[in-house]
Amino acid sequence: MSILDELSEQLQEGRAKAVKQIVEQALAEGFPPKEILDGLLVGMGIIGAKFKKNEVFVPEVLVAARAMNMGVAILKPFLSVAEVKLNGKVCLGTVQGDLHDIGKNLVKIMMESKGLEVVDLGVDVPAEMFIKTAVEQKCQIIACSALLSMTMGELKAVVDATKRAGIRDKVKIMVGGAPVTQEFCDQIRADCYAPDATSAAEAAVELCGM
Repeated sequence: MSILDELSEQLQEGRAKAVKQIVEQALAEGFPPKEILDGLLVGMGIIGAKFKKNEVFVPEVLVAARAMNMGVAILKPFLSVAEVKLNGKVCLGTVQGDLHDIGKNLVKIMMESKGLEVVDLGVDVPAEMFIKTAVEQKCQIIACSALLSMTMGELKAVVDATKRAGIRDKVKIMVGGAPVTQEFCDQIRADCYAPDATSAAEAAVELCGM
């Protein structure tokens, strides 16, 4: 097994200390930082695929993400801006009136594992904050979630706010959350509905490439 395969395996097991040690070893042996990063992303991609198929669950995803973050922290000083080609930029948050964040955090993890830059606004985010951030940070996507049926209307508020701000044709809007459906997405004229974190990440990469 190559050192990068071992890195991917240890990440999938959520062994953060082992990941840190392998990254340091790979650097010492002269592996290009970008290749090491790719090894981490491959491992996280496998976790994402397993999560989508219910072969692993939230705790496993979170410990794998922790291991990945530890590896990336070691790599960062060695990565030049030119080496890290980001696939796009996403403004992410849970809508106003909703304080749920586990699903949002999983979406962030999966999006980052796909090479997307994520601006995480947290929970209880007003529609205007999504717009302000998307404009200031030059995000291609606004990704917003509602975990309560009573806050689903806030998803429409985000769509309407982009129209008022004159940026509706410049930004894609992704929606998700337990009560949200494709039918609701179509109804409020959002651009994309994702049923889970892995699908959201895959769709985001596709939207950024359009």
